Amino acid sequence: MSRPDPAVRQLGITHVNVPNQLTLSRLVLTVAFLVVIFVPFRGHETVALVLFSAAGLTDYFDGKIARRDGLITNFGILMDPLADKILTCSAFIAFVGRGLMPAWMVVIIVARELAITGLRLLAASKNVVLSAERYGKHKTISQIVAIIAILVSLSYPQWGTIGEFTFGWKVGGTPWIVPFAEFAKWASVLLTLISGAVYLWRNRRLYLDDV
Repeated sequence: MSRPDPAVRQLGITHVNVPNQLTLSRLVLTVAFLVVIFVPFRGHETVALVLFSAAGLTDYFDGKIARRDGLITNFGILMDPLADKILTCSAFIAFVGRGLMPAWMVVIIVARELAITGLRLLAASKNVVLSAERYGKHKTISQIVAIIAILVSLSYPQWGTIGEFTFGWKVGGTPWIVPFAEFAKWASVLLTLISGAVYLWRNRRLYLDDV
């Protein structure tokens, strides 16, 4: 049986925290997604969809594994929602650059995320750790659904007959995925506003004490 490296033992590192590694991988996948969405090559929208979907799956599995194996850490509590924000905000901003989403929607989404991140930093300065709440998770899911719907509406024509059969059948003369993506945008903005308001209200003591 091999002995742990002395330097690792001195730092107190005894094992790899899989949920935290998944959180960090989400940041790497975000960078790859941004590169692919803006670099034109055959099927690049499909590749962007795969990368974003993979990043979204890491959000599901890191929390599930952390709770199952008792690997919840302060790093994970802080970085998991931050990695979510970086992933979704990067995608929405990229959509503005591609002309796929109005800027005002993205301003609302990004402003909410900055406000909550500021609240978390304020809480940390008071030695309080704010974990993600149920409304925040619903918001994140709605944003991921909206982003995937937009990416599917872009990429499904590249999938041949299967893509046309699944996403190309028309409602009112338009492929159904197009109005669905539009609905998903509005739903994500609405849930973003609601979740932000609830989070700020429930933790109002943190900032009202300094006003």
